[in-house]
Amino acid sequence: MARWDKIRHRGNVQDRRGMRPAKVAGGIGGIGILLVIAVGIMGGEQEAYQVYDVLSQINQNSTQYTEEGTQSSEFAGEDSYEVFASTVLGSNNYYWDRLFKSGDAQYVEPTLVLFRGSTESACGGATSAIGPHYCPTDETIYLDETFFDELQRRFGAKGGDVAEAYVIAHEVGHHVQTRLGTSTQVRKLQQKNPSKANDLSVSLELQADCYAGLWANSIRDQGVFGRNEISEAIDAAEAVGDDRIQESVNGRINPESWTHGSSADRKKWFNIGYETGDVKQCDTF
Repeated sequence: MARWDKIRHRGNVQDRRGMRPAKVAGGIGGIGILLVIAVGIMGGEQEAYQVYDVLSQINQNSTQYTEEGTQSSEFAGEDSYEVFASTVLGSNNYYWDRLFKSGDAQYVEPTLVLFRGSTESACGGATSAIGPHYCPTDETIYLDETFFDELQRRFGAKGGDVAEAYVIAHEVGHHVQTRLGTSTQVRKLQQKNPSKANDLSVSLELQADCYAGLWANSIRDQGVFGRNEISEAIDAAEAVGDDRIQESVNGRINPESWTHGSSADRKKWFNIGYETGDVKQCDTF
């Protein structure tokens, strides 16, 4: 267990776990969800989903939801996981705020929503099936922490709190890409040259992995990570490689359909960020 108590920064976390979902008529089916995501990536009228994350390849949910507003007693008050998520988010925010200021730019902190099952989002609803993801429309990260159980059970990830921190840092990386305009540039390029759409998506994801490595580097000397604990993050990066997921789900690998990058590439780019601590090294395009 990493020493997160050594970090004093906190981010804005909304805890929606335990809120009972209520179905909304006219929910979008699985193919519809993928089409909405594709429109967002290819540059629709509004910035819908940026790049959907990991589990959307595995299992789509066909219903949209809203909360009824009451939370079960299990999640009443602030628990250890909420503190953990807020701490990881806060330390990411601290790193990026300083970096933006060094370039005379303003960093706007994202929100992180914890939920289970499903919840509302400005990108059309968040479900566990989609996995952890960032919605640029409301500048919010959506995280169902039970995702990590799936990551271990189905894809052989070792798990651990540092692995979970890596996932949060990766999603913050997408927020940074949105604030810097990288995501908009990528969507324009994808629209201009659809044959390169997947390659550009992979580059965007690998850059977010490199950004996660930069964050890990920024706290490396604070005594947060124990001996070899950073390997949990590296293992998680490998576990969500397109090749690993495709082989597990379909029994075959099709590089032409990749949107996130191979296990080897995800490990490589996280390590580049972690070992160099230099944002200039994260140019994956």
